[in-house]
Amino acid sequence: MAIKAAAGRLQLPLPVADYVAEKIHDGFQVMPIDWVHAAAVQKLPFHHRDPFDRLIIAQAQVEKLPLVSGDRKFLKYGVRLIW
Repeated sequence: MAIKAAAGRLQLPLPVADYVAEKIHDGFQVMPIDWVHAAAVQKLPFHHRDPFDRLIIAQAQVEKLPLVSGDRKFLKYGVRLIW
């Protein structure tokens, strides 16, 4: 989020740190990146070149969770998108 916000590709109502703190206060949880998520990146085809996006795609696949994203390239990986 911080990288995309700094690049102007994500607009948030607050600075990233404050936005995340607010979401955690609201009951959201931050999922840590584990070695199994990082290792799963190796198996992904190169539909998407962004290494951070590939990592969250792998994390979603491993954990069998949907992703919150407007990036339709993620659909090529068989993950469910919310947004």
